[in-house]
This record gives sequence, structure tokens and C-alpha cells, in this order.
Amino acid sequence: MQNATLWRALLGVEKTVVEDIEFDEDAQVLVAHVRPTRRAASRCGRCQRRSPRYDHGEGRRRWRALDLGTVQVHLEADAPRVNCREHGPTVRAVPWARHAAGHTTVFDEQVAWLATQCSKTAVTELMRIAWRTVGAIITRVWADVEELHDRFAGLRRIGIDEISYKRGHRYLTVVVDHDSGRLVWAAPGRDKATLELFFDALGEERSQLITHVSADGADWISTVVADRCVNAVRCADPFHVVRWATDALDEVRRQAWNEARGAVRQRRAGRATGHAKALKHARYALWKNPENLTSRQQAKLAWVAKTDPRLHRAYLLKEGLRLVFQLPTEEAAEALEVWIGWARRCRIPAFIDLQRRIVKHKASILAAIEHGLSNGRIESVNTKIRLITRVAFGFRSPEALIALAMLNLGGHRPVLPGRK
Repeated sequence: MQNATLWRALLGVEKTVVEDIEFDEDAQVLVAHVRPTRRAASRCGRCQRRSPRYDHGEGRRRWRALDLGTVQVHLEADAPRVNCREHGPTVRAVPWARHAAGHTTVFDEQVAWLATQCSKTAVTELMRIAWRTVGAIITRVWADVEELHDRFAGLRRIGIDEISYKRGHRYLTVVVDHDSGRLVWAAPGRDKATLELFFDALGEERSQLITHVSADGADWISTVVADRCVNAVRCADPFHVVRWATDALDEVRRQAWNEARGAVRQRRAGRATGHAKALKHARYALWKNPENLTSRQQAKLAWVAKTDPRLHRAYLLKEGLRLVFQLPTEEAAEALEVWIGWARRCRIPAFIDLQRRIVKHKASILAAIEHGLSNGRIESVNTKIRLITRVAFGFRSPEALIALAMLNLGGHRPVLPGRK
């Protein structure tokens, strides 16, 4: 009895009878012959419901367990099928492993913990498994965590964004809880159908409880939010709005650069001369905030103001829009109206188009200023997902990447077996 208790503790199993232990010296593999206890036997592998025996299945099978020192360990047991009234003939459940898994539960938990803490090489070398196997294990572990915890509980203010995870325009749509900073949902794709899946999972009742939604102004997000979250205040992310102005400014800068280069009749291939040479590297001076400019960039900006009034006017328009977000709500509304009128009369096509876009999203821009809401938390989560994407390179499907991201950023990180 004492030896059986010791072996159950060493193998990390419960509700299990250890029948025999074998050691293969040539292969350096320890095989434990086990079976479920009477109470744990004859249950459906999917729903755990007690069911009558159906047949012998495919005979005995093995599950990889945690190593004992440097020795690999396998559990071996019969794998008969039971006839579940819901799922039909199904391999019976075993208390030491998840259904359809080739590894024990404690093995899965340790791999999941290592995947959130270590490099890809460290996990595969230490556990002696392939990286794709790690992806399958992470997916199983996250599925169990999701069943135990309600990730949508108390969800009121959310941020929605998309992030590229693979070449070829492969994107994930991510949803983050503004109040806790948790990643609450992610799925491959960036369109209306993808976002509809989130609200389907959230449910109609909980969707009505959402009070604020921040996003980058994409039409596919705005349309779905307006339809599914009728009570939510939609907030345009200030960072993305200012980036629209920066992109418009950069378009004007490129036009000025091309015009300056075209004005020089004779020039060496690939080398700028005259005004074009002086305009070189002005991009950084135009992009940066005035308080962050170096002395050289300040001089470059002063030169632009003297020599290219149109480009300098575009710079002032960009800065004017940025300053709107630093004002109190009442002043910001008035300042935004002034900016729209200025951009409408500026005679710069890029900013005329921009002011139309600003008018379209005016309500959500002012709401973001009033409620102090931005996609800052979402951008922070996206940065971490990019790092996870590098680690997850080689996973067969985006579901494994999403599971790894959820385990890292979903608020329920895995723990090592035997720890509390």
C-alpha cells in the first residue's frame, strides 16, 4: 500500500490503481501499468457520464508522463469504449489524462507553464517533444481553463483592434477589457463576420451591458458595434486619429520631395541636390512632437517654415489636431470645429480628405476625449502578442497561437503541477 501511494505521488495521478512497474534499461523508459479506480471507470471520455461498456477499443495504449529524473515515463492501460447515450461509442475517460490526449494532465500543465515562461528551444529540449505538440497541448489546456472561468464576467468597457500575425495579410481581431487590461477574446480574421463571432459568444444580454467601446475608426468595427451594442458609447482612439493626420502630412512631404527632385534638371542617379537635398531627413522633424525635437530637428523645422509654406501648413494642421486631445471636453469640441474649418480651407487635398473623415467620426472623437478612453491598453496587449507570435512561429494553426496568448494575457496563467 505504501509503495502504491508513493508511485501515485511520483506519477502525479489520482483515482488510479498502479498495477505494475517495468523499466526498460535499453530504452531508458519506465512503464507504469495502471487502471482507473472503480468509481472513475466506465465513464464517457467527453462528458464523464457513467456509461455501459461497448467493446475493447483498440487495445492497450500509452500516455507520456513527466520524467523521473532523466528517465522517460509512460502510463499504459486498456482503452475500451463505452456507449454514451449522448456521444455514442466513445473511448472511456481516464483520470490521468484529457480525452484524446497522448500525454497526462500534469505533463500538459507543465508544458503550458513552460510555454508562457521559456523560449521555444527550452520547452522542446526539456520536455523532449516537438513544437507542434506544444501547440496541441496549449490548445487543450486553454480549453479547460475556459470551461472553469467566465472570461466575460463583469465586462463593461472594451477595446477592439486587429493585429497581423503572419505574412500574407493574416490578421487576428482582439478584444481587451479596459478595466482589467485582460485579453478576453481573439480570433483569426478582421471583418464583420469575425467580430460578430465575439458578440455571439458574449450573448445578447451581456452585449447590452457594454457601456464603452474604443476602436480605430474602421467601418467594419463601427457597423457591428452600432448593431450589437446599442447602449455603448463609441470612442475613436486618439492615437489612430493623430496617425491619420501624420499619414496626411507624410503624403504632403513626399509630394514636396518629388517636386524638389523634379525641379533639378541634372542630378546624379539616386542623389538629391539643392532644395531636395535640404529637404532630406525632414520626416523626423515633422513627425515628432515639438517638445521632443532635437536642436538639429528644430533647425530643420524652421527651415521648412521659411522655404515650404505648404508643407509647414500641413505640419501645423497635424499639430493642431494633436492638441485637440489635450484640451478639456468643452474646449476640445470648439477647437475641433475650428480645426475642421481650417482643414476645409487649407487647399491641401490630403487634409481636405482628412477633415471629411474627422467629421464622420466627430462624435466618437469627442466621446474619447470626454471619457478619457483610448486604445493604449490594446496597443500594449498587441505588443505582447507580437512577441508571443515570434515564439509561436511553427504552430500549425492560429488557434494554438490564440491559446498561448490567452494563457499569457487572459488573467489565468497556468501553474506548475503540485503548486497552488
